[in-house]
Amino acid sequence: METQIEKMKNEVKQNLKNWWINLLIGLLLVVTGIWTFTSPLESYLALAILFSIAFLITGILEFYFAFSNRESMDNWGWHLAFGLMTALAGVLMIFNPEISMITLPFYVGFIVLFRSTMAIGWATDLKRRGLLDWGNLMVMGVLGVLFSFVLIWNPAFAGMTIVFWTGFTFLTSGIISLVLAFKLRKAYKIIKNNN
Repeated sequence: METQIEKMKNEVKQNLKNWWINLLIGLLLVVTGIWTFTSPLESYLALAILFSIAFLITGILEFYFAFSNRESMDNWGWHLAFGLMTALAGVLMIFNPEISMITLPFYVGFIVLFRSTMAIGWATDLKRRGLLDWGNLMVMGVLGVLFSFVLIWNPAFAGMTIVFWTGFTFLTSGIISLVLAFKLRKAYKIIKNNN
């Protein structure tokens, strides 16, 4: 009969097996953020289309992560809802590029707010499980929340500044996902080696 500790180790191991999905999401978001900084003179419409595609892809990956961990992860429904919301935002923005130009800061702001809130939750879970380095993830989650508020409450902030803030929030959100992926990978290796 499986002891409670062995059962918990197996559950955590199952939860962490798809750590690489957060790595892919993080890389996509970081590349999108860097592109925004290096191409500020590109049309805002091109940014809206690029962000729409990034939302669609990250939403599908988040959906896959939630669905593949539905039997072993307690809060998989939040990941599923977030993936569906992100993918839906991407589809809406792809089919309505003119509206996307106006509403892009709100889409980005709410997505980053939700992702940053999830990062704060992950940091809290890592701390509760006794894993080190949870503080970096917490700091980045809090910074992401602050940057999302800038986009949500003042989307017309000095014309092209929105391009800067959008790029910065994508970059911050991507770094959060990368840090989370490496922490999940580290935890997965520790648990796998202890079995």
